[in-house]
Amino acid sequence: MAAKVKRKIYLEDRPREVALKQLLDEFQTPQQVELVQTIEARGRITAEPIYATLSMPHFHASAMDGIAVVAEETYGAHEKHPLQLTEELDFIYIDTGDPIPDRFNAVIMIEHVQELAQGTIEIIEPATPWQHIRPVGEDVVSGEMLFPQGHCLRPVDLGALLAGGILTIPTVKKPTVAVIPTGSELVEPTLDVKRGDIIEFNGRVFENYLHEWGANPVYKGIIKDEPDHIRQAILDATEDSDIVIINAGSSAGSEDYTVHIIGELGEVFTHGVATRPGKPVVLGKVRDTIVIGLPGYPVSAYLTMEWFVQPLVCKYLGIPTPKRETLKVTLGRRIVSTMGSEDFIRMNIGYVNGQYIANPLTRGAGVTMSLVRADGLLVVPSHSQGHEQGEEVEIELYKPITEINNSILFSGSHDLSLDVLSSLIRQEDHSKQLISSHTGSMAGIMAIKKGEAHVAGIHLLHSESGEYNAPYVKQYLKDEEVVLVKFLQREQGWIVPKGNPKGIGSIEDIISKEALYVNRQRGAGTRLLFDYLLDQEGINREEIKGYSREMYTHLSIGAAVKSGSADTGLGIYSAASALGLDFVPVSYESYDLLMSKEFYESTSGQALINTMKSESFRNKLEALGGYKFDNIGTAISF
Repeated sequence: MAAKVKRKIYLEDRPREVALKQLLDEFQTPQQVELVQTIEARGRITAEPIYATLSMPHFHASAMDGIAVVAEETYGAHEKHPLQLTEELDFIYIDTGDPIPDRFNAVIMIEHVQELAQGTIEIIEPATPWQHIRPVGEDVVSGEMLFPQGHCLRPVDLGALLAGGILTIPTVKKPTVAVIPTGSELVEPTLDVKRGDIIEFNGRVFENYLHEWGANPVYKGIIKDEPDHIRQAILDATEDSDIVIINAGSSAGSEDYTVHIIGELGEVFTHGVATRPGKPVVLGKVRDTIVIGLPGYPVSAYLTMEWFVQPLVCKYLGIPTPKRETLKVTLGRRIVSTMGSEDFIRMNIGYVNGQYIANPLTRGAGVTMSLVRADGLLVVPSHSQGHEQGEEVEIELYKPITEINNSILFSGSHDLSLDVLSSLIRQEDHSKQLISSHTGSMAGIMAIKKGEAHVAGIHLLHSESGEYNAPYVKQYLKDEEVVLVKFLQREQGWIVPKGNPKGIGSIEDIISKEALYVNRQRGAGTRLLFDYLLDQEGINREEIKGYSREMYTHLSIGAAVKSGSADTGLGIYSAASALGLDFVPVSYESYDLLMSKEFYESTSGQALINTMKSESFRNKLEALGGYKFDNIGTAISF
């Protein structure tokens, strides 16, 4: 039986830059060179200066279709005194790229030649020496340096190399990086996922990052959480790799063995950096090979991969670590941070009313989609407690600024129709995209009021009048130039497991059967509807088990029910249908779109309205079910 590995609980709070400097200092793997065919060298890094062996062109060549002449013999040509020339005696016909015979020194374009008879032409302008001739070496001269060492070869570079007579080129051998995912719960991607299984995808993401950075990744396959297996995997990987990456097991859990094993086999430089997310990273060395233990949570893993692995790859290749473009933005929401650690916050960005507005996405280290959806990254320094709403900050961009400029920034209540709308908008105009921030209806109204969004989705039931949305717009935006557009009537009801095992059909059933409820966040229209129903029945909120448990989307409500962590929640039919759950109808509600008048009248605003009213949109939502489309796209007047 293998000896039990001692559990290591202590994690450092080492500054990221300090940890990186030591790691780079310790990485002394010598650079290797390999000769590759020039035609296959795109993206490779030159290992030494490259010099041309041929001139380009390597002969005097015609730059035009026309005639080759002796320039000095044409000086008498004038429009009042045309000069006649005889073929072979005074000129020859020549095409672009043809060699210039030794006795000629100029080319006259064929457009400036008048043919009189077979073999006789006339010109009215003289030629100048070397007119329209590409001399030897005009582009490249033999012996000239084409590229320095450390140059990343582009497609156009390959053309210059081939023209300069370089058929093979010495490049930096791609560093080999072993990728070792660990975890007894991991399975390779499959549809047959059992309870407790976690699909291993981090390793494949690492592979593609490494390809993008110019390395040669070697995926070693899943290693179970058994110290002997992990130990052997590390030893095997150090035999044939320049860098070794181990994923998961880097923290301080009962089965987190990475730091202990690296320390046993070699040396640990750092265990834990002062960042959020990404703290539990392990940096060390085994048999003179750098070994890095990356956290298991995806966002932590990908960020630490970029902080520590990419600089190693770039150092080996002899190129600078690339820096992202930055953009100054105004914060749409307050950002709270704790001093002592750098905070890395994924952000959405939109161009609204002449300024860039950025809002934070989910900050959880395990939320992969927060990186997928992010337009940029806000780095809050360790000495800061965050930033206030409306403050200007600088963000590292994940997307081109042109893409951000064409984005439609959406805030407010979540609905599955937004994904359909976004897809159709992108289909109609590839430069446009709808970026959704699911903040709830009231937050959506405030975002429009503050000029922090183009569009807000709202479904707020006014308890006194029984009317949806318009009373709230009048109350909060009475002095603003806004437009409320009819969008959808959607069906709200109780989302329950298949077969509705607890027989949920009313609020009374939720109480009497002690069903566990899952709620929407404060300010969400669905939360207001539920509170309205409670008030109508005279029921105290404390009687609802789970009332304080909040979710930000209808799909999250459905996911909680499907997982068994809740028995029911109020949500829309399409969310229940998408997750294969049952649905008990309660009522239809008006889900409308609020926008500034300026955006409504803009090209983007009208494109959004036309997409809403399109046959394609209606067909896709009818397939989801639970929607009505009465007066869709109609502006509501107050």
